[in-house]
Amino acid sequence: MSDCHPELRSVKFGIVGCGIIASVHAKGIQNTEKAELVAVYDHAHDNAVQFAETYPADVCDSYEELLSRSDIDVICICTPSGLHAEQTILAANAGKHILVEKPMAIKLEDIDRMIQVCQENNVILSTVFPRRMSPQAQFARQLIHEGRLGKLSLCSAYVKIYRDQAYYDSAGWRGTWDMDGGGAMMNQGIHTVDMLQWLTGPVSSLNARAKAVLREIEVEDTVIVMLQYENGAMGMIEITTTAYNGKGQRLEIHGEKGTLVIEEDNIVTLDIEGENVELPEFEPFRVVPDGHRMQIEDMVKAVCGEKKPMVTGEDARHSLEIILGAYQSSDHHQEMVLMKSTDEQIVLND
Repeated sequence: MSDCHPELRSVKFGIVGCGIIASVHAKGIQNTEKAELVAVYDHAHDNAVQFAETYPADVCDSYEELLSRSDIDVICICTPSGLHAEQTILAANAGKHILVEKPMAIKLEDIDRMIQVCQENNVILSTVFPRRMSPQAQFARQLIHEGRLGKLSLCSAYVKIYRDQAYYDSAGWRGTWDMDGGGAMMNQGIHTVDMLQWLTGPVSSLNARAKAVLREIEVEDTVIVMLQYENGAMGMIEITTTAYNGKGQRLEIHGEKGTLVIEEDNIVTLDIEGENVELPEFEPFRVVPDGHRMQIEDMVKAVCGEKKPMVTGEDARHSLEIILGAYQSSDHHQEMVLMKSTDEQIVLND
């Protein structure tokens, strides 16, 4: 593991997987002070070569070669979801810090293994939830945690977007259990699921129905989940990729003293009893590319020992647990209970 000393010119990154999201990582690295892209690898060599022409970097012939380079501090994992766990473990065993795309993994036991191996190797594990980085999200979380909305009662999330059949047919891994790990909820909705639980607290139990209504895929294109939170609030999650001309994500958080509504990354409603609320003037924020750039910057500071990463592996676990719990609930037509274990992690109660 490399430490970032003041005399070190930059924190050096390698990227595995040179698809669309890798370009967002590369731009984030380019636009972050003290970050440098060194090398890339993709199983399709031509993709890596073309990528390195746009974002100057060395091209490695194998993942092992990428990991063997002593001039790389952080690996950005931008591959299909089903590959994340093993690639993270290999990187950790090579002494590299890891920034892994969402979902961090597609099985809870894989996340636990990733966390454990990274701890054993004393490397940083962080995952990409860029919506948490927006100033509006930070403001909303502080406001809720200060209790300004009072006791929460109804906390819900909605993701209404559109993906046609051609989208799923465009890559063999899309819409599959093995590589995608799920459908609308796992792939498109995970950011909103994460934001909901990050703002309002852990979910204690849920009931769900998930199915492919319109698309010819293994996984769901539509899901509805009823939530019970640990703090006593209730809620709903509705996610679909079949909403023609869909309007994106919406969070609605209601409490005894107020209501907060977030659409995309903007606070559109904030009403608090007895307050004439004036929202701050937030800096402009676009989840792509701003969120990724801010997470790259966050990772640089973590590697340099200035702070812990904002989204640790442990932080990412409960979002996946909610999603996997929803799939199990739908499969078995029963309520799934999510309970705290003795080490305070959230685990599925099978």
